[in-house]
Amino acid sequence: MADFHLASNGQTSQKQPLVCVAWDLQNVKCKQNNLPNWAINLLDFCRQQGRFSGANVYYNSQHKDQSSAKDKLERFGYKCVDVPDPSKNSADNRLIADCINQVAFKPSPDIIILVLGDRDFAGLICVLRSLGKKVIVFAQRGNESKKLMNIVDEFHFIDELPQLVGIKTKPKTDGVFSYITYEDAIACLLEAIKTALSQHKHTGFSLINNLMRNNKRFPNYQGINSIRKSDGKTFSRFSNFLNAVEAEGKVKMKNQELFLAE
Repeated sequence: MADFHLASNGQTSQKQPLVCVAWDLQNVKCKQNNLPNWAINLLDFCRQQGRFSGANVYYNSQHKDQSSAKDKLERFGYKCVDVPDPSKNSADNRLIADCINQVAFKPSPDIIILVLGDRDFAGLICVLRSLGKKVIVFAQRGNESKKLMNIVDEFHFIDELPQLVGIKTKPKTDGVFSYITYEDAIACLLEAIKTALSQHKHTGFSLINNLMRNNKRFPNYQGINSIRKSDGKTFSRFSNFLNAVEAEGKVKMKNQELFLAE
């Protein structure tokens, strides 16, 4: 059974969370000319989250396009795991087994980034989160599972990576610039919804979260963990924050989209 490769980059920060990646190449693949950018941006995103420990890519060498992608990904440091078994869910089962094996031993990753979209991974995600792991999923548009979107800590489309890695994060300290107040977060949310509507875009959770992160009026917003209520509590999930705002009558949610309250 393949373990996640631990990369050595000379950094020894004990405070940073350990981050690893598992990518189902049969489920999320792209054109060969776009693959290098995806590969680089995904690694940059990982390093923004914490201390990168490595990335496994699961592919089938019997497929020419996947073998070609494997050759390119290995050049960027990805560990490619061949699953040539043609039976259904063979790659899925190997990915799941390796993830479980990885979290069973120390050092165990704190953040697991999954590049997939198949609802068959819902069980794995529930197990990882029950163990206190943060799970981030990247999926391809048109191939995403709404079930997965509702149970992960963060959900993004793979083509959003350039915008995500372009966000400059601030140091997470206890100083004045380390968080945004709950009230300011609501104002930031409302502006993001208005912006999306003015651009005639669907107001899905992921897009709204990204617009909030890029709002220059609220530079302290870096995601749900940067929102702090007056009692010092933060939110564990973006959906929890949205539920709180909806309960106050500020927004409405329908079919994973956000709307301004009338």
